[in-house]
Amino acid sequence: MNFLIVKEDNGKPVRNAAVIMHPVNTHGQQSRGGLELKTDADGKTSFDGIPYGKLRVQVLAPGFQTFGEDYDVDRAQLDLTIKLKHPQDQYSIYQDHPGENKDAKKDDKKDDKTPPPDPNAKPQ
Repeated sequence: MNFLIVKEDNGKPVRNAAVIMHPVNTHGQQSRGGLELKTDADGKTSFDGIPYGKLRVQVLAPGFQTFGEDYDVDRAQLDLTIKLKHPQDQYSIYQDHPGENKDAKKDDKKDDKTPPPDPNAKPQ
């Protein structure tokens, strides 16, 4: 089984990525144990002797999203090219977002007819 790990945006190899393989049973559950490989400077790694059947492949590399997918190993020679993506930005309600109507939130507050509480009011 041969792996080539590349960057999705430019196709350049990802060096020293961890390629982790776990057998998967018929119920889709990952078996104990597994095998971890590291990619070389060309983004390549390989392993001979993978058993036939379902195999869960995970790829981890600093600065990239974790990749994970199940494959059916049905032949002795299998070549996989995996494209890693950079992490996406997290969505924050505190940031401006293009395409959203910023004034909609401000208008909601203007329509609120409830007066603010009187700071001098005594509790009843």
